[in-house]
Amino acid sequence: MPEARNSCQDLTRWKKKKPPVRRTVSQICPPPRRPLTVADIRPGMENERLGVVRDSMFQNPLIVKAELGKPRERSCSLPGINFNYGLYIRGLDGGVPEAIGHWNVFKQQPTCPHELTRNYIAMNRGAVKAGLVTARENLHYRQLNDIRISDQDDRRLKKEPPSLPPNMTFGIRARPSTPFFDLLQHRYQQLWVQEQKDTQKAIKLEKKHKVILGKLYETRSSQLRKYKPPVGLDTLWHMPHFQKVGPHLATFPTEADRQRAFKAHREECAVRQGTLRMGNYTHP
Repeated sequence: MPEARNSCQDLTRWKKKKPPVRRTVSQICPPPRRPLTVADIRPGMENERLGVVRDSMFQNPLIVKAELGKPRERSCSLPGINFNYGLYIRGLDGGVPEAIGHWNVFKQQPTCPHELTRNYIAMNRGAVKAGLVTARENLHYRQLNDIRISDQDDRRLKKEPPSLPPNMTFGIRARPSTPFFDLLQHRYQQLWVQEQKDTQKAIKLEKKHKVILGKLYETRSSQLRKYKPPVGLDTLWHMPHFQKVGPHLATFPTEADRQRAFKAHREECAVRQGTLRMGNYTHP
């Protein structure tokens, strides 16, 4: 008996289950959120303000802040729920029966007369022949002699489009496919190495077949051209009565020490400063 009761309860529950409620489009894709108002502001919200608060403050996109975890409110007001967006086109053509019954022929609109262009070349030529050179005189001449280019002349000046073959294809040619097999096999590297080897072989053959000239003999003119006459270093001139006078002060113990000191001075002249290359504070 308890098993029968359980089965009956399951049947009643299965019968009482309602079918799934279908959601409308407005529920699946709700319309954009309307702008905030003073009544929507609660304590602790990002857009809570002190002092006088107006609804126009929440319609300025530079002032309205985005709430945490919510999309930004739009500051523009939207029409009601019954408003249909888009352009409504009313059927004035009669539909399919009207199209099958008769055919409406498009009436060509009358074209306005084409204004001919002015022939400035002919007018300038005529003004020069008449002796008119100033801007005012040219303006009066053009008002009195308004020369236009006829349609036949205009058609003659226009170039006809070039004749193209019937099987010509317009557009940009497609780029060739990338040779992946050559890239994976290092084909370009092998070609480059082979080109370098061929170049080196060609250079060696050119050097081998190059005519080696014989030894060049120098003539007297070439030797004289290279010759530099020696310059004689004359001794400094001294007065006769001072030639045999020795120095009164000898600061070096020996002549070898003196020569060694002057040699060190000459070697250090490149890094020393001053007029005499003896230091920063040495005066001549």
